[in-house]
Amino acid sequence: MAGSEVAGGPAPACVLGIDLGTTSVKAALLVRGKQGQVVAESCSRETQAHTSSLEAGPQGMEQNVQKIIKALNECLAALPQQQLQRVSHIGISGQMHGIVFWKKDKGCKWTECDTGSTFEPEEVSHLITWQDGRCSPTFLSSLPLPQSHISLATGFGCATVYWYLKKSPDFLKSYDAAGTIHDYVVAMLCDLKKPLMSVQNAASWGYFNCRSKSWNTDILKKSGFPVHLLPEVGDPGSIAGKTICAWHGIPKGTKVGIALGDFQCSVYFCLTERTDAVLNISTSAQLTVSMPPGFQPPETLDPSSAVTYFPYFDGDYLAVAASLNGGNVLATFVDMVARWTEELGLQVEKSAIYTKIIEAALAHNNSKLSIHPTIFGERHVPGQLASVTNIAVSDLTLGHVTRALCHGIVENLCSMLPVQHLMEMGVRRILGSGSALARNEVLRQEVARIFPFPVVYGKDVDAAVGAAMVMFHRK
Repeated sequence: MAGSEVAGGPAPACVLGIDLGTTSVKAALLVRGKQGQVVAESCSRETQAHTSSLEAGPQGMEQNVQKIIKALNECLAALPQQQLQRVSHIGISGQMHGIVFWKKDKGCKWTECDTGSTFEPEEVSHLITWQDGRCSPTFLSSLPLPQSHISLATGFGCATVYWYLKKSPDFLKSYDAAGTIHDYVVAMLCDLKKPLMSVQNAASWGYFNCRSKSWNTDILKKSGFPVHLLPEVGDPGSIAGKTICAWHGIPKGTKVGIALGDFQCSVYFCLTERTDAVLNISTSAQLTVSMPPGFQPPETLDPSSAVTYFPYFDGDYLAVAASLNGGNVLATFVDMVARWTEELGLQVEKSAIYTKIIEAALAHNNSKLSIHPTIFGERHVPGQLASVTNIAVSDLTLGHVTRALCHGIVENLCSMLPVQHLMEMGVRRILGSGSALARNEVLRQEVARIFPFPVVYGKDVDAAVGAAMVMFHRK
């Protein structure tokens, strides 16, 4: 990687990282310290932006862009003005797959505030998020087959455009630009005449060929897709433009990086060696490893594969086993126990149940009970649900069941990206993160039992800091 562009001296320059998440916005200021980059200040604000979708109904998942930008403005206003005035670069990440539409010449309105200038959304649609469910399997199967190694799913930007094209074509006529929510922010800050999107975000929209770094334009045109809405595409880590105003005191002309995927920035935050794998268990679960330099994903999609290859940086890829079953499985189990106790005429707080089941499981080193915990299915085998086998009278205690459940969650993830494959990829260490791992000693024990590598647990991954680090390291 290139050396830092951040200047030294008595008043070192700062790099600002921003992450526009599903529920909150986070901003972090990085400065150079003796041991590398140091987070000088950070701030987080919940967006509370969820709103109903009149067109898509209950399957729709939309957010109010005005509320997202309001939270962003509140975050920046809370950071020290003295340090904002020294920002030299801005890195921005956000939720992938989703899409927002706007009018190029009326995307926002700039106004003066106490700390400089700020912008407010003007002629902008709601953000249709990655969680949007309006595109049914039947609808998706009616669409042209993409020329991409990543399968199309509901919530993907291009799938959502197709939905509007077929269900509400007049909606699309109101806008002439589109991008992810973080692409929108970059376009507004730099007054881009045409949105610019990173390869990371483009791959997450569908109908994008990562090898040629181009949209499936011919396929899309034949089906009447409004290709004029597709952003231009650039390399992650490159500069998209410069700020056109002194944004919250950040100097006019500050370099702004092309918007990045939050997943890639989270990995960048903690992955320092190619021989490391990142294991994250929060609501869902992911196991991620860097592919060797020069790796290229397959030309065509393998829908049965449990591993997806995400574009990373410098032409590299991440191999990602993304399970839909993680901490949400344990939460469901706790809900079930709570319902049972309630039906028995007892009242126990869910937090107390969680503590008790973990304590009970810690009293048992293992369980013969076998639980395959995929109650939410998996993308590569959506019809395969959960099962319990090898049931014996001796293993029906709450401790045995919880132990088996935790083992099953880790084992399921391991089955998607087996230990043998990790060894072949040169993995020597696992970096553990995520809220479920942080609060559950039984899960951590099962990780140590299943994976024959040293496991290092650190703080939770941070996409905002990751986005700032990308800009810190690149010219």
